[in-house]
Amino acid sequence: MTLQQLAYFVAAATYGSFSAAADALHLAQPSLSEQVRRLEDELGVELFARTTRGLTLTEAGRTLQPEAEAALAAVDRARQSVLGVREVLTGTATIGIFGRPPRRMVIRVVERFRAEHPGVRVRLVGQNSVDVAAAVRDGAAEAGLVALPIDDAGLDVRPIARDEIVYATTDERRARQPVTIQQLAEASLVLYDSRYGTDDPVRRQLAERAQRAGRRIAPVIEVEDYDVALRVVATGLADTVLASRFARAPDFPKGVRTVSLAEPMFDVFAFVTRRGTVLSPATRVLVRLLEDEKGALGGPL
Repeated sequence: MTLQQLAYFVAAATYGSFSAAADALHLAQPSLSEQVRRLEDELGVELFARTTRGLTLTEAGRTLQPEAEAALAAVDRARQSVLGVREVLTGTATIGIFGRPPRRMVIRVVERFRAEHPGVRVRLVGQNSVDVAAAVRDGAAEAGLVALPIDDAGLDVRPIARDEIVYATTDERRARQPVTIQQLAEASLVLYDSRYGTDDPVRRQLAERAQRAGRRIAPVIEVEDYDVALRVVATGLADTVLASRFARAPDFPKGVRTVSLAEPMFDVFAFVTRRGTVLSPATRVLVRLLEDEKGALGGPL
């Protein structure tokens, strides 16, 4: 059984005669009918009842037709996927990415992408996860790498990794044991991403936990940049919460200590795409390379 035989069989079933099918495929009629006959010989059944009025599918033919159509469709999808990879030659690959991703991860992804596809421009749009999700939903970006939770209306969400959120302080006493939500509510905190406030994914998790405990998280200092918040912590003016990947960075202040929360909390990272859309070849490659680097974001789910 060959794909050619299946294609000729489907054409004959569609047009109701060998001659009409041959005309549609720009073939000689004897060539097409001969291939269908060989298919019938191999299967050991007749696929058509041949009459003076044309061809009628037998029970075996009716059984084979959807399977043959599915096989031909699968081959076409495979062909298109290869063509799609071949077409990653020009244009721009754009993806939204949460603020402050690991620098080395981004550099490695860009280097690998450019090495594989030097004709494609790369555009990584760094934003808060709230904005990344909105950009994907609105069609401004094909895909995004975000920290959850986000508003997932109209989006497909695929989690890939997680990183623990820890408490950071210069006070050795406060770093001796995991910090409870009650202690967080009473602490002098500096929090970053001031523009987004409680829409920021980490702050949303904190607010929900505090609400369940009948408490409220109210920072005494809010700044936009993570680096500024960390410098404030280093002076002893306030404490903060941050992803443990920041604490692993070589430039993390030596006087700042970190400790887990009593109820562990995580940044969960996920790819988001607009529901029902198919990514362009260039963006698919970029997503694959980012997923290859997910170890830089933290541990597995």
